[in-house]
Amino acid sequence: MSFGHHDFKKPEFTKVSDYIWEVPKTFKQGMRVPARVYASKGILDSMDLQVYDQVTNVATLPGIVRAAMCMPDGHSGYGFPIGGVAAFDVENGGVISPGGIGFDINCGMRLLRTDLAWKDVRPKIKELVNLLYQRVPAGVGSTGFVKLRPPEFRELVSSGAEWAVKKGYGWKEDLGVTEEDGNIKGSDETKVSDKAVKRGLEQVGTLGSGNHYLEIQVVKEENIFDAALAKKWGIFADQVVIMFHCGSRGFGHQVATDYLQLFLQVMENKYGIKILDRELACAPFVSPEGQDYFAAMKCGINMSFANRQVIAHRIREAFSKVFGQDAEAMGMHQIYDVAHNTAKLETYVIEGKKKELLVHRKGATRALGPGNPLVNKRYREDGQPVIIGGSMETGSYLLAGTKGAEEQTFGSTAHGAGRLMSRTAAKRQFRGETLLKNMEKKGIYVRSVSMPGLAEEAGGSYKDVDAVIDAAHNAGISHRVVKLVPVGNVKG
Repeated sequence: MSFGHHDFKKPEFTKVSDYIWEVPKTFKQGMRVPARVYASKGILDSMDLQVYDQVTNVATLPGIVRAAMCMPDGHSGYGFPIGGVAAFDVENGGVISPGGIGFDINCGMRLLRTDLAWKDVRPKIKELVNLLYQRVPAGVGSTGFVKLRPPEFRELVSSGAEWAVKKGYGWKEDLGVTEEDGNIKGSDETKVSDKAVKRGLEQVGTLGSGNHYLEIQVVKEENIFDAALAKKWGIFADQVVIMFHCGSRGFGHQVATDYLQLFLQVMENKYGIKILDRELACAPFVSPEGQDYFAAMKCGINMSFANRQVIAHRIREAFSKVFGQDAEAMGMHQIYDVAHNTAKLETYVIEGKKKELLVHRKGATRALGPGNPLVNKRYREDGQPVIIGGSMETGSYLLAGTKGAEEQTFGSTAHGAGRLMSRTAAKRQFRGETLLKNMEKKGIYVRSVSMPGLAEEAGGSYKDVDAVIDAAHNAGISHRVVKLVPVGNVKG
């Protein structure tokens, strides 16, 4: 993936507002809709050029409505930019594209609260991080303690986090505060290859590598932006919370790879679809191939929900061991679990008509607003919780979905800080060992599987998360509630 090395010319943007920029559909031959970037002027100017090339390519896909969009954390990805959002009219030639969902299907975030204050946790932070490092395997090829045979794994991908809770990994209440109740309907394990199953068998309960992490965080009084909502959601000053980010591991990757290869075979020959970039390989949503991939992708979504459910269980176990109390007694309830890298059928009004659209969110978070029936009852009044992870040196955010997101971005917002430089560039610029020492000086205790892996995730290789959140908040596509600052980190 190149950052900026491209013969592509930067488009002229029309300013819609201080945080919304548009490229007209006349910019590139074949564009069916404009491209929109949600960003401050500073973020817009610092994005790699490939983002603009990719988002304008997305605007050429069949059946796309309104605009091809990029969130403020946008950076170049495979096919779609990461931070890419696009909705397709399924009754009028709309497509489904693995490049618009991502290889790590339902890579997502989960946030657990506690009743513990930082003063109680501080003396035990190293012990906690060390135990979590043992209990939640991280890194490339890491395997978990849940060992399954292929038929059991196929059962797991058919029922998601429900499978994990039935097996005793977690609490029933966790399901209600997970997107899709932790089990997306319509998955079909018969559409998944044995190769994909084989890759996922030993990966349940593992973080994986890359930008995946498990973090112990603290709520500082000055970082509470909406005190009433924070209180209602069980967040208070000086509180310790736990956030982690991971996905469907090798299983999701293989599902995407299998269908990408299939789509490349049928796209032009069978459906006559011509595209500007092979990475945007797609099939009509209503086609047999499109439907098979949709059902297989849902298995990837469920694998990820089960994975995060098992990890949540392990976190509670580790805290119980270190503090000698039950997780219930420490109030270790789940705030929410959100998915990125999905495609979902949702209804929106387009040109005055209600339409069923397939919304692709690649490195983007669903951000449904107050009153939306798809939001869990506990949060419906306030809007769906949105969890946005920053870099491991800076902090992360809890926000609420908005009506503005539903009106503008098909109920979507950013998913993280977003990379500023490639992994290769980060490894050239940063040293893992130095980073480890510097973070410890800042009061963040880190355990990492690999030093080069740590270097890739240096704070400096990411955009300023505060600026990204600022853009999302000011564009009205999510509402800032609280910032969470890291004190301990387990890194893939």
